[in-house]
Amino acid sequence: MNIIDLHCDALMKLANAKGKLKFANASYLDTNKQRLIKGKIKVQCFAVFIDQKIKTEYKFQAALEQIDLFFTEVLGNNPEMKQIKDWSDFYKLEEHEIGAMLTLEGVDAIGGDLYKLRLLYQLGVRSVGLTWNYANLAADGALEERGAGVTAFGKEIIKANNEHRVFTDVSHLCERAFWDVIELADYPIATHSNARALCDHQRNLTDEQARAMFQKGGTIHIVYAPQFLTTNDQAAIKDVIKHIDHFCMLGGVKQIGLGSDFDGIEQKVIGLENAAKTQNLINELLKYYNEDEVKGFAYQNFLNHLPK
Repeated sequence: MNIIDLHCDALMKLANAKGKLKFANASYLDTNKQRLIKGKIKVQCFAVFIDQKIKTEYKFQAALEQIDLFFTEVLGNNPEMKQIKDWSDFYKLEEHEIGAMLTLEGVDAIGGDLYKLRLLYQLGVRSVGLTWNYANLAADGALEERGAGVTAFGKEIIKANNEHRVFTDVSHLCERAFWDVIELADYPIATHSNARALCDHQRNLTDEQARAMFQKGGTIHIVYAPQFLTTNDQAAIKDVIKHIDHFCMLGGVKQIGLGSDFDGIEQKVIGLENAAKTQNLINELLKYYNEDEVKGFAYQNFLNHLPK
């Protein structure tokens, strides 16, 4: 069964390796091309994430370097990889092709400059998270103790996302900022988040937040990071399914998707260690849900909620 995965950090790993990794088959990459093919990943979203340690004046350059690797290493050296730049591109992929879409994980790279954001739109960024775990000029993140909402500049970003039919990602926001996004965003999405009722971590969504996402027409994509799945030392595929079950009970059976966070997580779910193992999750889901529901989780729910 084909999969659309809303989040991985392969570009960060490629950038850190400084040309020493090949996207086609580098074993260090959870989402290399070989593994995407084996796992039947039909579309992989590639996040542009800038390390907090990089000086402010160099962050936009770092973002462009990752995007350059997307074009040269991911797409340029692998003709089967096709960029998703328009929402209609999801429906144009040939059987042997894999879609690749750029996303932005935190707007630190643009500083306070909306022109830089518009350039990223032109390059193909189609989902924008205002922040990572901490505060920036747009909002406070999930781990920021202050817990403030979206700033005036953040509101300008959301407005620009709406105008360009781009998703606004809530996955790393603190609760107050989340509610600001729900109020303002036409296209909210959680690219990699789980249920706080099952695992009490700031990065997870409360039931109230999840219901609000579903009511607004947003999708929530389950993340495979063990620390967001369970308080146990190890996580299994059944733990992933528990979070899907929980969101289904909240009314989200047609608004749940997958966002692995491969290449951004060190610990792994047993049996779901990289993209090649993704069909293990699908096979387990088919034991509990009918085929149409599982197809929804795998790809169809996301396609049904693309920006219009």
